[in-house]
Amino acid sequence: MKALSTVIELQRQLRKMNLAPVGFVPTMGALHEGHLSLAKRAIQQCPVVVISIFVNPTQFNDKNDLKNYPRTPDSDLELLKSVLREADLVFIPGIKEIYPEEDKREFHFGNLDNVMEALQRPGHFNGVAQVVSRLFEIVKPDIAFFGLKDFQQLAVIKALVKQTGNKVKIIGGSIIRESDGLAMSSRNRLLDPEIKNHAAIIYKTLSAAARMIKNYDIPEIKSFVRDSISMVPGFSIEYFEIVDDIELIPLSTKEEMKKDRQYFGCIAVSAEKIRLIDNIEIGLV
Repeated sequence: MKALSTVIELQRQLRKMNLAPVGFVPTMGALHEGHLSLAKRAIQQCPVVVISIFVNPTQFNDKNDLKNYPRTPDSDLELLKSVLREADLVFIPGIKEIYPEEDKREFHFGNLDNVMEALQRPGHFNGVAQVVSRLFEIVKPDIAFFGLKDFQQLAVIKALVKQTGNKVKIIGGSIIRESDGLAMSSRNRLLDPEIKNHAAIIYKTLSAAARMIKNYDIPEIKSFVRDSISMVPGFSIEYFEIVDDIELIPLSTKEEMKKDRQYFGCIAVSAEKIRLIDNIEIGLV
């Protein structure tokens, strides 16, 4: 693999190799097995893969969150060496490479702007759209890979591609979990050990909620999820919604479920001020 820091170097290298399809895995670093699973999937499908590492400031509505976001460039590169091939590229740009000028673009995604993460983190998805569209412009990938843990982000990116007419194919990769079920996340590094030990309750609760759909309606399931999470000291639930996989419209009752849609239970939990998100598919009754 080769690590590059400028747009000119990256594009020159891609032109020189002239390989297709180009696979792309955008990340904000602090890499873990979830990221590596996306890289491995990209390698299976593409003769050249670009992994970007860039902590995007425009998607943080909390300056402290941006300041505290884990940055581990040296260990990230070591991890990538274990999976990437000679032809693959790691793109680690500075802010001026991504935003040579202030990005004032505004994106609108209908209902995706009005639920779950969008309500909790105003402006977050506009920042995601800014950086992803810019990275697509730089890398010009044929296929891009994103993790399903960031469920709403994946829906936003699919909508972005549709809006802009970009031909890139978007593939969602399965959630990779730790042995106790906790969804792997860069933010897990910020958890105190005791809090992390309790975080398995999130996936345990989601799994139970998915089973409950057979015998209970959505208000009862939501009440169970809230009670289950709030029983853990230091944990509080920001939201739990059961939504479709396209418009992410929250359901009020399971009678609203349609046969031609997939549904997911999506949750955000504050664990001693560290936000953890997760989701699980919830099948039709």
